[in-house]
Amino acid sequence: IKRGQYLKLLLLFCGAGGSSLSPALKEFPPQQRVPLSPELSQRSSSFSGSQRCVLEQYERIECGEAGIASDECEDISCCYDAQGCFYGKAVTLQCTRDGQFVLVVARDATMPHISLDSIHMLENDPSDLCAPVGSTASFAIYQFTVSSCGTRMKEERGFVIYENMMSSAYEVGVGPRGSITRDSSYELKFQCRYSGSAVEALVVEVNTVPPPPPVSQNGPLRVELRLADGQCSTKGCSDEDMYTSYYSEADYPVTKVLREPVYVEVRILERTDPNLILVLDHCWTTSNPESLSLPQWDLVINGCPYKEDPHLTTVLPVAQSGLQYPSHYKRFVVKMFTFVDQSSLAPQQERIFIHCTTSVCHPSTTESCEPSCGSRTRRAISEDLKDSEEKVVVSSGEVILVPHLPVSDNLADKEGIKKSMLCFFYFIFMQ
Repeated sequence: IKRGQYLKLLLLFCGAGGSSLSPALKEFPPQQRVPLSPELSQRSSSFSGSQRCVLEQYERIECGEAGIASDECEDISCCYDAQGCFYGKAVTLQCTRDGQFVLVVARDATMPHISLDSIHMLENDPSDLCAPVGSTASFAIYQFTVSSCGTRMKEERGFVIYENMMSSAYEVGVGPRGSITRDSSYELKFQCRYSGSAVEALVVEVNTVPPPPPVSQNGPLRVELRLADGQCSTKGCSDEDMYTSYYSEADYPVTKVLREPVYVEVRILERTDPNLILVLDHCWTTSNPESLSLPQWDLVINGCPYKEDPHLTTVLPVAQSGLQYPSHYKRFVVKMFTFVDQSSLAPQQERIFIHCTTSVCHPSTTESCEPSCGSRTRRAISEDLKDSEEKVVVSSGEVILVPHLPVSDNLADKEGIKKSMLCFFYFIFMQ
């Protein structure tokens, strides 16, 4: 298991084939399903009303044989309602007595969503035996024998164990001083055990590590960096509406998944001169408190979003925000990410610090102190501003990336792994 990541070992029953998994699935002789132990059955049934079973009718894929009862449906990790038994928004593994894996992968099994086209097993046979046997916009269905796709066999205490690994690719953004990704790093290790007289099911879960306590540090200037809580009580809220309230010290740590917007505000403290204008010259991130350390990822350059980031930072206007001194504020929105190792491109589970070089600008008849993100070069604008600025530097508190599963997934079920990397934010007031 990679440092800071969580991996569920999913080992499921070897049950009947012949169930109506999908019209595209291969057929095999009907056989009796093996019931789970009472403990596992109870865990599985506890998800019957969870969000994983909320699917539109057109998205559903039938699970189990026709007329299957609700308890039997839940025993095989599927969802049940008045319309019948169907696969939920998860990764469902089923094993058959004739030696086949059946995996049904839901696009919504993780956040961000799994890229179904990027999933692969340990090995891909040239005959496409490891490719999906059926797929929709929401699901990919795999069915292959336990002797293919790189499956490994071992013996343990009278059992023959077949084990494989499924993983998804992720997109990496490469910058001049660092690399990041906003995609989930997804892996599923699954296995089936066979014995001469019985079929057993086993689920092993690694619990989430408790989040560390918040950390704060005084900054060198009277500038505050704070995080808006993003609450919206009306329909059709905009980014500006998210700044109506802010997290207090008691609210930390705050959790955000990859790609979820983070609403940041920087403001001048204890100044009442309406002619002062706060300028964000350069904002970037590092993996430790040293602002010049590597790797780095730029967010804002000369007041404008870093153009090489496919998920551009959004700099929000504040002139019409209703603030008493709108020129004392700067607001921007970042979609969360994690650094990746420069050589292996593997996602790194480590701290992120946000740094900004800020300026207090005094406007004049020749300088408005406002950046231009159009055709005029940013370097020329920056040099113009330097003539009338008092430059200061401000850094955020630490942002700690912690992999975390939704609460419902802390129960040991047989759905597979959902690797949603969550971010714990510890922003502070810089003075």
